[in-house]
Amino acid sequence: MPSAPVITPSAHTPRTPDAPSEAVAVDPALVKRAVKAAALGNAMEWFDFGVYSYIAVTLGKVFFPSGNPTAQLLSTFGAFAAAFLVRPLGGLVFGPLGDRVGRQKVLAVTMIMMAAGTFAIGLIPSYATIGVGAPLLLLLARLVQGFSTGGEYAGATTFIAEYAPDKRRGFLGSWLEFGTLAGYIAGAGLVTLMTALLSTEDLVSWGWRIPFLIAGPMGVIGLYLRLRLEETPAFAAEAEKAEASRPKVPLREMITGQWRALLLCVGLVLVFNVTDYMLLSYMPSYLTSELKYDETHGLLVVLAVMALMMIVQPFAGALSDRIGRRPVIAAGCAGFLLLSVPALLLIRQGSLVAIGLGMGALGLLLVCFTAAMPSALPALFPTRVRYGSLSVGFNVSVSLFGGTTPLVVTALIGATGNMMMPAYYMMAAAVIGGAAVWFMTESAGRPLPGSAPQR
Repeated sequence: MPSAPVITPSAHTPRTPDAPSEAVAVDPALVKRAVKAAALGNAMEWFDFGVYSYIAVTLGKVFFPSGNPTAQLLSTFGAFAAAFLVRPLGGLVFGPLGDRVGRQKVLAVTMIMMAAGTFAIGLIPSYATIGVGAPLLLLLARLVQGFSTGGEYAGATTFIAEYAPDKRRGFLGSWLEFGTLAGYIAGAGLVTLMTALLSTEDLVSWGWRIPFLIAGPMGVIGLYLRLRLEETPAFAAEAEKAEASRPKVPLREMITGQWRALLLCVGLVLVFNVTDYMLLSYMPSYLTSELKYDETHGLLVVLAVMALMMIVQPFAGALSDRIGRRPVIAAGCAGFLLLSVPALLLIRQGSLVAIGLGMGALGLLLVCFTAAMPSALPALFPTRVRYGSLSVGFNVSVSLFGGTTPLVVTALIGATGNMMMPAYYMMAAAVIGGAAVWFMTESAGRPLPGSAPQR
């Protein structure tokens, strides 16, 4: 095992409320390993997301052979959406557990469950082989994935935030969402390549299993990286206090005792995830079903936008360290409020250049959230309840608002006939996010609440 983080006192470190005055100097090698281990788990989650989204039509034929393509697709995405229903439950279990037994241990468990759930999908027999048992097993695997994901993102952001030096938390945290984008591109790109190389018959017969089976080796690598890590300095210090007769934190304190921070968390995650799912999940379907744009070109445009976001991501994270999280997130909210309509009007022009410009503009605005949120959200809560409270706030917001975005926007277009609904929905989310930014406290360059300064 690697050596524990080195703790050295500093006479020049200012005191912060509820935090010790000793500065913690963390081994840079440990910080890098912590970022890699956390980002890989996020990449694996979104690798599955990309695979499932891009191969949904094939999965419908394998698991839901009704003969009706629309019914097949709806059934496939129904199993996909089921994972969102259990995310808050996973957060309620893994979050408090992470505050009690440690971040590293819980993140190792969520990695195992995510890898096992995804790998299991690749082993499930088809409907033609075992009948109704096939879709039931698919649903079970998705529920395992969703339950584990409920503890993954909050734990990963907490882990990186508690390891990172105060002045570099934004830059290091931004690599978590870099992993998200890389995982999605890898999953979607692999399916696109397989679709081009394999016949429809081979894809339905055996080819669809390959992307899911890849999750096995990925999970082993991720688990190895996470097991090599020590606990974060912040949690180690908190554990010492607990041993000195500090009482355990009840679930009620994680929620009612943090109600203001939880409301801010829900508002920030709302604008983050509504815009994220709108751009990366819904817009390909919008281009195809509503604007009758070529499906392949629409998917390639989204992948290109994500590649652009990956390039900008670390620079935006570093910018949040220099000027603050609030200005960066506020710029994203203002941008979506002012530019959502012009960007969607560009997209509706239908030409490749216009679509690329509109989607690219929205993607760059989204970077304001993907770069700053991983460092801003953990700073809302004190160390002793950080994992648990963040898990609750994050997963409730994602389940109610983020994951439902495609469904709600589709229903609004159907009810009103107004093709500009995606823009209006993003603008509404931006107003809520802007209100949350107004009330949040700036955390850039400052110690996490309840933790010692880190350098």
